[in-house]
Amino acid sequence: MESDVRRYLADLVTVARSVLGDNLVGAYAAGSVGLDAYQPGRSDIDVALVCADPLPEDGKRALVAGLRHEALPCPARGLELVVYRRSVAASGTPEPGFEVELNSGGRMPFRATYAPRDRPLADGHFWYALDRSILHQCGHALLGAPAHEVFADIPPADLRRLLVDALTWWLALPTPPGDQPAAGAEDAVLGACRSLVRFRHGRWLAKTAAGRRVLADGDDADQVIERAIAARDGGTPPTGPQARAFQRRVLAEITPPA
Repeated sequence: MESDVRRYLADLVTVARSVLGDNLVGAYAAGSVGLDAYQPGRSDIDVALVCADPLPEDGKRALVAGLRHEALPCPARGLELVVYRRSVAASGTPEPGFEVELNSGGRMPFRATYAPRDRPLADGHFWYALDRSILHQCGHALLGAPAHEVFADIPPADLRRLLVDALTWWLALPTPPGDQPAAGAEDAVLGACRSLVRFRHGRWLAKTAAGRRVLADGDDADQVIERAIAARDGGTPPTGPQARAFQRRVLAEITPPA
């Protein structure tokens, strides 16, 4: 873990404890930090906090005020923080189930959401259960019990449905037509690889590692995957049509038969 990220996470836990007190029972690094794939200048810092009891409205707002970038500068592109009750984390529910969500950073639009019902459906409700599944496998405990003891995985049928929802959401995003490289197409391709590896092999991998695992499977989309991997280190990303074609193939494999 980068030293500035380590310091930031320690400060984040300190602020969270000062706001939530004994109600805070766990703090976990997720995302690229949890998957040991943090990339300075590119990655976000993903954190899940766990509380014993529901948060009152003033507690939610105090937590957002204390952790937003203007109060605690994030050394990455931004902070993506979600707070769950302990009972939700342990339930394996496919529902969002969060207490409060905060996105904030120097290169990230600010967003604070204080209940799942306030999260627009168009922004996706599948993220949270998938993130908790990743936490179950490889969350890095900053405070509290090991992540696999706190976060339950989600049942296979729910996982498959959420992976389909995620791929469908990605495919609905606008992308430039034609044969020009499309910014962000590498994340679309490698995100699809990560879903495919979880479906085929039952493991979550970081995006680049997932791309390499699909290549090792002998997938015949090797060119677009290799191009996506190279783009993570400054290479030319795939085109929009290339990314969409690969995503559709992955969606077809994951979608349950009618």
